Amino acid sequence: MSRRDAIALAHRHYDDGSFLAVLREAVALPTESQAPDQGPALAAYLTQFMIPAVSRLGLTTRLLDNPQAGRGPFLIATRHEGVDLPTVLTYGHGDTVRNYPEQWREGLHPLQVTVEGERWYGRGTADNKGQHLVNLGALAAVMQARGGHLGFNVTLLIEMGEEAGSPGLREVCRAEAEALKSDLLIASDGPRIEAARPTLFLGSRGGYTFELVVDLREGGHHSGNWGGLLRNPGTVLASAIASLVDGRGQILVDALRPPPIPEGVRAALSDITVGGDPNAPAIDDGWGEPGLTPAERVFGWNTLEVLAFKCGDPEGPQNAVPPSAKATMQLRFVVGTDWETLLPALRAHLDAKGFPMVEVRQARGEVFRATRLPVEDPWVTWALASIEASTGKRPALLPNLGGSLPNDAFSDILGLPTLWVPHSYPACSQHAPDEHLLGGLTREALGLMAGLFWDLGETGPAVLAGRKAVG
Repeated sequence: MSRRDAIALAHRHYDDGSFLAVLREAVALPTESQAPDQGPALAAYLTQFMIPAVSRLGLTTRLLDNPQAGRGPFLIATRHEGVDLPTVLTYGHGDTVRNYPEQWREGLHPLQVTVEGERWYGRGTADNKGQHLVNLGALAAVMQARGGHLGFNVTLLIEMGEEAGSPGLREVCRAEAEALKSDLLIASDGPRIEAARPTLFLGSRGGYTFELVVDLREGGHHSGNWGGLLRNPGTVLASAIASLVDGRGQILVDALRPPPIPEGVRAALSDITVGGDPNAPAIDDGWGEPGLTPAERVFGWNTLEVLAFKCGDPEGPQNAVPPSAKATMQLRFVVGTDWETLLPALRAHLDAKGFPMVEVRQARGEVFRATRLPVEDPWVTWALASIEASTGKRPALLPNLGGSLPNDAFSDILGLPTLWVPHSYPACSQHAPDEHLLGGLTREALGLMAGLFWDLGETGPAVLAGRKAVG
């Protein structure tokens, strides 16, 4: 059988309803990693659903406890067909954000897949159960087309804590480096740049969250009797923030700014349109770094955001100078930003600007590191050509996702070139009520992934040899 046959088999998996049936089974299992005491439910997704599914593909499975106590387990599954064949690592996460069924529209339930035209509603349909099930369906189609063989080796890693910050993932990658040893990562998460355009991204922006705190005294004091005599922590904090980022969103501190955008990245972003989806918010003119296109501001630059600001009692303001104020800030950053010196750089800046009373501290939670496979890498050219051959569409190339993923576990710890092919779209409502997947996009995704995996067996060895030849 041929490449065309493999794609046709992947499309049939959609057309005959079997993909929808598998998706219904996956979504019906509650896997809320952000809720307490979910260990048994998270493990059940792997033991009751994933292990039987991948065992049918001839993968050998191994369940791993999370090295961080109380967190969700991991699944490593492997199929080895030959020492001279390329090995691909593919990844997904079976956990979801909270379900909150009372927030979903009438007629919908987060644990039931409801089909309304092109939209397939259910928690995890887009993030990430539907996406890794597309890739498993594509692997099955290639195996059937090749008479029971893939033509390459595959390792699958499924985690159950990505929505809680991927606790334990990096420790597992270090401890299981030999078991996860591969030639490249091909995985799926996040949205396409727009629903109709296949997309390839090569990493993600990093995310560093920190807090600014002004704690001046015990209790509030009457604003009439003491106003003008006591520092107002809200005013101090607002002024401190304004010294970091101005009123049009431009970062003012050199330590928070990235290096210049590489020419290859700029060229890749030249045909990217941000916000083209009809449900996307309107882009604010004049906001962000001047002189950059919207795509460059999201995918090639750093942004500093105020996530929360609290001073006094916002729900019941009092006629008093409040004693304290707190802001939660987040830096989204690209490769080349020295995030590890962020706190001392902020401390030095605030002191120099006359704000020694503003405390700066890292917020709780994992730091997501910025990653980006060079756009010139041969695997990138190979993947773009494969996707275009399967879909007849010129795919969008994003050097990195605007958001953050635990891609550093694969690029930095395992040392892999990383290719991400998303199967969702910007208005999918991931992390929100009424999350959904698009049917037509899913059918196309099954076919393009079957083509990609077919090509890995056909032309992947040549790409791998070429990369090794040039070091």
